[in-house]
Amino acid sequence: MRTFMARRRPFRTATTALVALCTVAVALSGCASDDSPDNALAADAALPTEVPGGTKLVIADQSEAQQTVLAASGEADALPFDYEFANFVGGPAILEAFRAGAADVAIVGDTPPIQALIAGQDVPIIAARQSDPNNTRLAVAAGRDITTLADLRGTKIAYAEGTAQQAIVLRALAAADLTTDDVELVRLQLSEFPDAIRTGQVDVAPLGEPNLTRFLANPGTTLIDVSESDGTSTGLSYLYARREALQDPAKAAALRAYVASYIRAVDWSNDNPDEWIQAYYVDNQGLTEADGRRIVESLGPSTFPVLDEALVQRQQDTIDVIDDAGELPEKVTASDGFDLRFEPIIAETVTEVGATRSREDS
Repeated sequence: MRTFMARRRPFRTATTALVALCTVAVALSGCASDDSPDNALAADAALPTEVPGGTKLVIADQSEAQQTVLAASGEADALPFDYEFANFVGGPAILEAFRAGAADVAIVGDTPPIQALIAGQDVPIIAARQSDPNNTRLAVAAGRDITTLADLRGTKIAYAEGTAQQAIVLRALAAADLTTDDVELVRLQLSEFPDAIRTGQVDVAPLGEPNLTRFLANPGTTLIDVSESDGTSTGLSYLYARREALQDPAKAAALRAYVASYIRAVDWSNDNPDEWIQAYYVDNQGLTEADGRRIVESLGPSTFPVLDEALVQRQQDTIDVIDDAGELPEKVTASDGFDLRFEPIIAETVTEVGATRSREDS
């Protein structure tokens, strides 16, 4: 049976319940076993193309974005496997689900895959999506005189390890020749950022959409100008999957099919902005049509980078930013977190729908 989680169910409730389940599973089983089944698909074997009947994927979603774009585009009805969506807020909660075998694939920013490597979890990247690099902005609480990155000195900044927002904060500090000792990093869950910045518990928080638009509706709130913050975000998001799912031939075939469906769905949203704004930003997220349009225009069309060594190097650059700030317990290598076997299906699908591989081509 194909099921979606109930719409409008509070993310914290859904996430907390599943993380609690995952934690128990981890304690009892010691996470995923190192023992592979006899029929495990090797990491260098060709991806199967036939999805056996009864195959199911549990897809970790954030803000119901994947399930909405798949449904609105019609791709959900065409998926050749059974599926279930589970909603989370941030990469750390998703990693707990992977660790307990409670999710198979997820969409995240560029930092959660790094956290997986640090944790010793084999969760390789299987596809990438590129939005405007300035899709996450440094929001400033009402009444704060903070207009430049240099003004961050002495401020309280919302900080969530293992999320893309972590790297954004560290890049911002480095650009201003500041270190983490020059500010107060307030360690929060990603879901706590909007309330923390709205109530003034922190001075600055990196916010993405639609939280950014909701925040700016509060009187006196501002943003650090993009001329200052440009380059603090990569605009990259990744589909990544747990290795145990990739070792299962049936699930590997389903993941191959899912990558293609996801690309087609996102490209549909590029080509049908009015329908996408209504389906997601208005009907799902409760924003106005005008706000939804502003968000879509600010993000720009999504592109699908080549899964190659150049992309691996971009990810290594992010690892180096976090390491240079002293925030990595150990050095990890980006190439250990990619599965390049998915590039042929990405290239085939991009060509099929007429999508683009880089923002320069769009």
